[in-house]
Amino acid sequence: MKNLVLVMTLCTLLFSCDKSNASADLSNKQKVVELLKSIETGATEPVAYINPNKYIQHNQAVGDGLAGFGAALAQLAEAAAADPSLAPKVNTVRVFGDGNFVFAHTDYNFFGPKIGFDIFRFENGLIVEHWDNLQEKVNETASGRTQIDGPTEVKNLDATDDNKLLVKNLIQDVFLGANPNKITDYISAEQYDQHNPAVKDGLAGLSEALKTLTDAGMPMVYEKNHIILGEGNFVLAVSEGIFMKEKVAFYDLFRIENGKIVEHWDTIEKILPDSEAQNSNGKFNF
Repeated sequence: MKNLVLVMTLCTLLFSCDKSNASADLSNKQKVVELLKSIETGATEPVAYINPNKYIQHNQAVGDGLAGFGAALAQLAEAAAADPSLAPKVNTVRVFGDGNFVFAHTDYNFFGPKIGFDIFRFENGLIVEHWDNLQEKVNETASGRTQIDGPTEVKNLDATDDNKLLVKNLIQDVFLGANPNKITDYISAEQYDQHNPAVKDGLAGLSEALKTLTDAGMPMVYEKNHIILGEGNFVLAVSEGIFMKEKVAFYDLFRIENGKIVEHWDTIEKILPDSEAQNSNGKFNF
């Protein structure tokens, strides 16, 4: 039955989207949560939150526009029909807003268990652009934390700009190497709760993980930051670089308390060559 609903959703996407159906009463955050959940439920109404004439797709495995989104749902339905363990599940744990952008942190079963960040850009109340970064879900992590648990409440809205600047400077000084000795100016030496599955808690855990990669001849290298988004005590940085000798996108979410970073979540996803991408929009291009 769920597969039938997904196919019906595809038909709705391709033939009956009307932006007049989008509810003006919902916040952009609510629209994102409902749209993501519809991947699981097959609900057709949230599709109306997407501009049917302009939907720029940056997921490299998905075609551009509503047609590309619909085709991805059809593929998901086919996969679930062949293997019920691939039936889609969507649990959005965190959602934030920054101007015309909404970014979400979600526990997925999307062609297998994954953790993902999604970024949506809105114009006039409708979604016109989408970016994401997905990583396989891991059952056992170095810190004992999951890839998505931890605080979710947005606090200290008046500190948003300061917190975004803190992360911007962290990326520049530490991740991009301008002044790595300043790391304790940005990350708390007393508390650094880690959700990267391969890294233990604290600055010592981070140092150990980076040394292990370097000693193995596979250093993690940040090459460019593309955008920093934030709301209150949560800030997301989107960057690109090298991990395990491959070009990747880094999505890093930080939680800040009293002017220092105290918690970190991330996803790392390989960047496909242009020849393999299903759209020509690029992984970034904010």
